[in-house]
Amino acid sequence: MSPKDTNWYVLYTFPRAEKQVKERIDKEGVTCWLPLHRSPRVWSDRVKLVDVPLFNSYIFVYCTETVLRSLIRIYGVVRIVYYDGKPAIVREEEIDAIKKFLIEAEAHPLCSGEEVEILCGAMKGVTGTVMQINKTHLVLSLEQLSATVCVKLETVTRTTRL
Repeated sequence: MSPKDTNWYVLYTFPRAEKQVKERIDKEGVTCWLPLHRSPRVWSDRVKLVDVPLFNSYIFVYCTETVLRSLIRIYGVVRIVYYDGKPAIVREEEIDAIKKFLIEAEAHPLCSGEEVEILCGAMKGVTGTVMQINKTHLVLSLEQLSATVCVKLETVTRTTRL
């Protein structure tokens, strides 16, 4: 591989510093990508959908190996991710697969029959099955309480069944 080849590489960042590192790398004129997804976050007084990194503490950069090594000086970058003694190269097909996954995940709204968990309020932690959906609210069947409730869309999240 010649030093002029550009590839996708991976940088490891300080925890929760991915967005700031991306801004600093952008200012350097290097192509970088931070895959984000929308996730509900609970505060004491509200629930809000926020963009969070898909991979905690990882950011992808498209550059030469020489430029990659210079990025280690950027505040927030901990190290370059290595594989087999060399900086790990992520194939373009893998980057495209992650992008496709994010598009499909965003396009998949909640639907009737899905199981969700309530994130806040008196019913925090209770799971239920979606019975009906409108613009801002869901009607849930709560089997463990033998009840039906109406909750705001942003106050629930999908549960993962294993």
